[in-house]
Order: sequence, then structure tokens, then C-alpha cells
Amino acid sequence: MGPDGKLPMDENTRPTDYGADVSATEAHAVSTRYDAATGERLKRGARILLIVLVVGFVAVRIERFFHDRALKQAAREAAAAAIPVDAIVAQPVAALQQFTLPGQTAAWYTSTIYARVSGYVARWFVDIGDRVKQGQVLALIDTPELDAQLVAARAQLERARADVGMRQAEEEFARLQYERWRDSPKGVVSEQERDQKRTEYDSAQAQYKAAQAQVALNQAQVAQYQALTQFKRVTAPFDGVITARDIDIGNLVTAGSTTATTPLYVMTQNDPMRVFVEVPQSAATELMQASIPVTVQTTGTAPRSYSGKVARTSEAINARARTLRVEVDLENKDGGLVPGLYVKASFGLPPKGLVQVPAAALLFRSAGPQVAVIGADDRVRFQPVTIARDDGNMVELGTGVRPGERLALNLSSQVGAGDLVQVAGADAPKAPAVADVHP
Repeated sequence: MGPDGKLPMDENTRPTDYGADVSATEAHAVSTRYDAATGERLKRGARILLIVLVVGFVAVRIERFFHDRALKQAAREAAAAAIPVDAIVAQPVAALQQFTLPGQTAAWYTSTIYARVSGYVARWFVDIGDRVKQGQVLALIDTPELDAQLVAARAQLERARADVGMRQAEEEFARLQYERWRDSPKGVVSEQERDQKRTEYDSAQAQYKAAQAQVALNQAQVAQYQALTQFKRVTAPFDGVITARDIDIGNLVTAGSTTATTPLYVMTQNDPMRVFVEVPQSAATELMQASIPVTVQTTGTAPRSYSGKVARTSEAINARARTLRVEVDLENKDGGLVPGLYVKASFGLPPKGLVQVPAAALLFRSAGPQVAVIGADDRVRFQPVTIARDDGNMVELGTGVRPGERLALNLSSQVGAGDLVQVAGADAPKAPAVADVHP
């Protein structure tokens, strides 16, 4: 600060002029304002943009209007168009209705042959597939232990017979002594000696009888071993076919038929042949009658048919499967059937309904089973029906449908009563000449 009380001024310090600063600021503000032509152009651009937006909005609304109207028109046309469906004509039930079920063949006789004696297989003579006659030798078993037991039993028998001779001589001597003492005059021998000779005679008789019993026992043992030696020759129990062979030369075989014992052979008799069919409970009462005709058909590239009748039934329902076992007997002289074969058995049953239709024609709804009847005007009508018999593929109807009526198959749930349908296919059933009338 100077002597006059003011701040000293240098080359970087100058006095501030507030009036000059305000004037400079106002001049700059005037220089940044738009002119009148520029404002007019901005307003005109805004009006054009607004017109374009309005026109675009109107165009979109018009396009959407025509699009919605086209969709509604297409929906009306689709609703009015006929719905393609498959159809069949209800056929009257034949005089004899075929009820087809799967079955299985079984041999008339099946025998698993075990060894009756223990030993080693010496030879075998037949193999699988061989046809054998009753009594034919199938194999030979070498039984060294059994042979030794038979020799020992015969020796014991000879010894017992010799013992019988000795006991017989003793019994005869005791008898003579007893008779001599018994017939002696009184006083010659004492009563005690007479009683003693009687006792000796009775004892000799008992020993003689015991020796005879031992001979009989030894004879039984010899007969037993001789009978067992007959089983060294394994023979066929009936005429049939060998289906399994589980032995070879040198194999050790054990007598018996336990689970731990290996069988020698399995053989079957295939003429006649049994066919077992498991019948559902719903049809069991109809098939429990004998003499119902049955046609059995094999499957494969060359199926064959056989005719027979129901021979017998189990007369009881299987509690687990709810089925009745039915047996059909068939002749099989040519050997075309073998055990364990899958077959189809068709039972000839009297009709129970009026018409038969495929199972695909049925509709199961809350009101019960129905069918879709196609009238003469090609419109659908849902008709309640009653089922008389159902074998899985074809269904017999008791009421609701008459022969000759057209029924839709596999109808969609979206098809309602009164809808127009068109039966598809070149061989589609024709509409009836008169309108359907149901009581």
C-alpha cells in the first residue's frame, strides 16, 4: 500500500470497468439470436413431421383393419367348410361271431427222465430231435456199487438158506426128544425134564422160523437189487420226441429227481397237442361250455390253421390275472405243431349284438359310450350305444346303431354335434338314401 493509502499497481494490475463489461455482454447476446427466416423454417418442418406421423398411423390402422377382416372371413370359411373324417358302415353281426385270443401250445405228455440208479454213463443212443418208441433204450449206466451190493445180497441169501437147513435139523432133533420124554411112562423121567424138552423144542421151532424169515428178507434184498439193475438201461416211457439231452459218456449221475440232480433227458408226446388259452373274465361264462368250435392259427411267414373244440376248462378264475384257462385239443399227425408255440385261437360264439363296428368308432364320454353317426346331410350326430361284446378290435353293439349307418372313426374332440364333415378316401361309404330315423 502506498503513502496515499492505495494499492500499488503493476503491469498485471489494472482498474476494473463494470460499465464496459455489461455493454460487451449485451452485444454478444444480440449476436446469438436467430433471424426470422430460420424460425419459419423450423415451424414448417414440425408441421410436415406431424402430418407424416398422422398419415403413418392412419395407414397402419387401415392395414390392420383389412387384415383382421380377412382373418375373420377365413375363420368363417373354415368353420363353414366340411371337416375330413374317416368313416365305416355298420355291418350286421354274422351268425357265428369269432372271438380271437392268444394261446400257447403244450405237449400231450412231457416227461423229464432222471437216473433211477447212481453210477457213470456208459453209452447214450439218442439225441435231441430223435423220435423214440416206448421201451426203447436211451442210455446205459455203469453201476459198480450196485453190482457189488447185489453180489453181497446173494451171498447173504445163500448163508441164510444154509442156516435154515441147520435150524430145521435142530428143530427136528428137539421134536424127537420132546416126543420121547413126553411119551415116557410116569416115574421114568421127571416132570422137570419133560418140561425142559418141551421148552427146547419150542425154542428150536422159533429159531427155525426166524431162519426162514431171514431167508425171505435176503430174497427181498436180492430182488430189490435185481430190480434196480434193470434201471441201468434208461428207456423211453412213451412214444415221443427227445427235446433235451443233458448227459455224456463218463458223466456221474445220481439217483433221484431233486433240484440238485441233473436230468438225463426230456421228451414229449406231440400228438395230440394241447392249446391253452387264458380267457378274460368278461368272456369266461361263454367259453366254459365244451364243444365250442375253435380255429387255431399259427403265425409266421407260412401260417397254418387247425380246427378243434373246447375240451375242458379250469372251472375257476385265476385270482391274479382274472382269467379262465381253456384247453383245446388238436390232432397233430403231421407234426406241424410243437410245444411252446404262440398261436391265435378264434372261438365261434353266437352273436349277442345287432351290429359290429371297429373299436375306433367308439367314443367314451361322461354320458357313456357313444358313436358319431354321419347323416344323409353329412352332419355329425352323437348316438349313445350299449356294448354287447368287445374283443379288443371289433365291438358288438346291442342298441343305438342300425346296419348300414355311417360312423366316423377316431373323431377329434373338437368336432361337435351338427358339424359338417366330409368322408375321406376314394372308397368312402356313401350317404344313405333316406335320413336316419331312430326311435
